[in-house]
Amino acid sequence: MRVAAMHRRLTTAAYLASGIFGAFWGTWGSAVPRVRDQAGLDDAQLGTALLFISAGALPAMLLTGRALDRWGLRCTASLMIALGAAGLVAAVTADGLVSLCAGLAGVGMTSGAADVAMNSVGGRAEQRSGRPVITRAGAVFSTVVVGSSLGTGAAYALGAPTWVPFAAVLLLSVAVGAAILRSLPAGESGPVPAPTGGAEGPRMPVMPLLLVGTLGAIAFAGENAHQSWGAVYLEDVLATGPGLSAVAPAVFAAVVAITRFAASTLNAAHARAVLVLGSLMAAAGAAVVARASSVPVALAGLVLAAAGAAALFPTLMSIVSRNVAESSRGRATSLVTVVSYLGFLLGPVYVGMWASVAGLRGAMLAVAALGVVMAVLTLPLLSLSRYAVTPSRAERQERAADRH
Repeated sequence: MRVAAMHRRLTTAAYLASGIFGAFWGTWGSAVPRVRDQAGLDDAQLGTALLFISAGALPAMLLTGRALDRWGLRCTASLMIALGAAGLVAAVTADGLVSLCAGLAGVGMTSGAADVAMNSVGGRAEQRSGRPVITRAGAVFSTVVVGSSLGTGAAYALGAPTWVPFAAVLLLSVAVGAAILRSLPAGESGPVPAPTGGAEGPRMPVMPLLLVGTLGAIAFAGENAHQSWGAVYLEDVLATGPGLSAVAPAVFAAVVAITRFAASTLNAAHARAVLVLGSLMAAAGAAVVARASSVPVALAGLVLAAAGAAALFPTLMSIVSRNVAESSRGRATSLVTVVSYLGFLLGPVYVGMWASVAGLRGAMLAVAALGVVMAVLTLPLLSLSRYAVTPSRAERQERAADRH
């Protein structure tokens, strides 16, 4: 019974962390047009500013993995609060390109660190319980994105200043951080000693993680391109207002949430099919958005793109989770997340650069191309990584012993 309670607390912490992460990014997705206008930027300048998120995130991700292996998962609580604070600072100080770049660098640092911590909690919960915690946590993230996107759009439609939704996220992050601390008592969330001794644990194979991370980068580039530019696309290409434009990230996130809940019931043996078919669906959806002549058609394309993209990264993280030692979980999660989030962070920049050359419709076609590339590379890269899609016999025995 005590082991089952430990698993429930780990799972609860994973869902809480995913929820506040979703609250932040849902708010950001709807706020992008307002932040752009407040700072007085064009699309190319906005793309440049978004690049500073990655500049802050990448070093923070690498450091966070080692910190989690050394000090445990309770760091997650403070990192979620820091993300909320960084978002508010960026929204308040956005007045020109330089100030927005500085604010987004802070957002990148806290977001990158929070993401590694969140995935580490979910990975440990999934490995110990044998349940699809990562995919379900992703669904929680997307569900909260829907609410925060719509709430942010409603606030702006009522004339609220740009910073108000971010202040609400900060208050929520403080409450959630306290709940995460209660869910991760120090005795159950600290580092796991390496079985062979040594501060760093057993040697961690890097190349398989890099190959899986490459697939994650392509998947996230397409996903975050829609999440960050959906509202801008509706406003600039289809001439909607700020209240209606917020529907784009909300619809995308809602479909992602529903798909992730559904995908969590699939057997792990279907992982490769999920990755290939999902990539092709995402490509088709982006192509529909690019050719849309009305809001309903654009939203239909977003639905298709979201359904395809939804399970890609959670499926990859589940593959990694089943194949890493607990003593190196933080570093493994950090490495895969860093490589994957190159796509997450550069995806919006990719759209901005294409938009400056070919317009937003042309940029959406470039996003569709990413889905095709993902479908083509999935099977070769997974084969080269030698990562299985089902647990080994020894791992199944270890999980069974852990549950009892």
